[in-house]
Amino acid sequence: MPQNLNSRRSKSQYVASNNFSAFTEDAKARALVKSMSEMLFLCGNNKRAVIATLSVISHGIEGSEGSSKDVIIAQALEGLSIESASDLQKVLRVDRYTSPTSAFKRLEAMIPIFQSRMGALLFLISALLSRGLDCVQADRDDPSQPLVTAPFGHASQEIVNLLLCGQAVPNVFDGRMDLGGGMFLKGISTSVEVGFLTLLESLNFCKVGQNLKCPKWPIWVVGSESHYTVLFALDTAVQDENELEERESQIRKAFDAQDQSGGGGFISVEAFHQVLRETSIRLPSEKLDSLCNSGFIVWSEFWQVILDLDKNLGGLKDSTGQMGRKIFDLYHFNGIAKSDLNGSQATTEGETPVQRPRLTKLRVSVPPRWTPEEFMADAAVAPGNAGSESSQKDAEVAKPEQPPQHAPLADCIRTRWPRAVCNWIGDPPSIV
Repeated sequence: MPQNLNSRRSKSQYVASNNFSAFTEDAKARALVKSMSEMLFLCGNNKRAVIATLSVISHGIEGSEGSSKDVIIAQALEGLSIESASDLQKVLRVDRYTSPTSAFKRLEAMIPIFQSRMGALLFLISALLSRGLDCVQADRDDPSQPLVTAPFGHASQEIVNLLLCGQAVPNVFDGRMDLGGGMFLKGISTSVEVGFLTLLESLNFCKVGQNLKCPKWPIWVVGSESHYTVLFALDTAVQDENELEERESQIRKAFDAQDQSGGGGFISVEAFHQVLRETSIRLPSEKLDSLCNSGFIVWSEFWQVILDLDKNLGGLKDSTGQMGRKIFDLYHFNGIAKSDLNGSQATTEGETPVQRPRLTKLRVSVPPRWTPEEFMADAAVAPGNAGSESSQKDAEVAKPEQPPQHAPLADCIRTRWPRAVCNWIGDPPSIV
């Protein structure tokens, strides 16, 4: 990671390597430990981290090396019986840290415990204690509800949000919702480094806010009916606003500033000339006269003119035919082993699918929000130019590379990038 991420430009230019096999086991372990440490300090307001381990194991592996740690842990867990919370308390060891360096060293030494069958529970306890149990209860809308749901042990949204934003709030919208009478529902109040998308939004059961949809890094936890998977991009620029969309926002802001109609969407001729000056739009005289002849300018008519006006005159018409379409790659990781026909092994009876975690690369194409639905299927070729070499090239650029493919993950992606078209090679990505 670059050291200086203060400017938007430096972050936008950061692109990670897609050679995942180049990472050593030590590098992956350090990345895991670093992530765990950062999450615990996030829960502790960046002031403290609490690390919960098992006393019956911690003493045994301190100072031991390599594979001997795994043997000690396996033997200790084999004889460990935890039937109740009081049983767990008897063997729980809790250490508090204010130094990230010290916390990192402790997690690094204890990482075999967190990779054992007790690991997820111990990390959850660490996060809850780092936040503070009183603060956790205060974060929630209904403290009487369980944080882990029966019978399958699914994490509540409070736990997911605690690990993503450091607060155990129960909702995914931004800020808080005022219900009146002094009652509020609590959502995500700050920007986050890792975001969240959910299949439930595509089914209209909830609305994820911009804080979770647009995290600092292009990494999202994806929620489904059964468990969580991870969606990520290697190029931070996938979250940058489209150049033409930025231009649209600029023009709309200038127009709205002159709109005295109470939201009617029209302005006076004098105000219109002010908008043209502020946005450096140079309209041909016939276009200008046509817009102004009624004595007021309507946004919808002005916007159509802008779409047909060349970029060098301040409009949005793109000679490439792309009209601001974005194309980028996303990766989806499902840690639960799935049948992978692409990795099938030949046997005497035929091919047997391999059961393994799955990483899928997706090519995503996103049209700008103002283009018609047909844009993804039809080339934007101007009438009368169909035979020219340049228009044929534009047609090739504007058309999607291949027909869109569908999977529930694509519905999740469209909650972040509306009308996105996804393609992949081989088995479809699975979020179950």
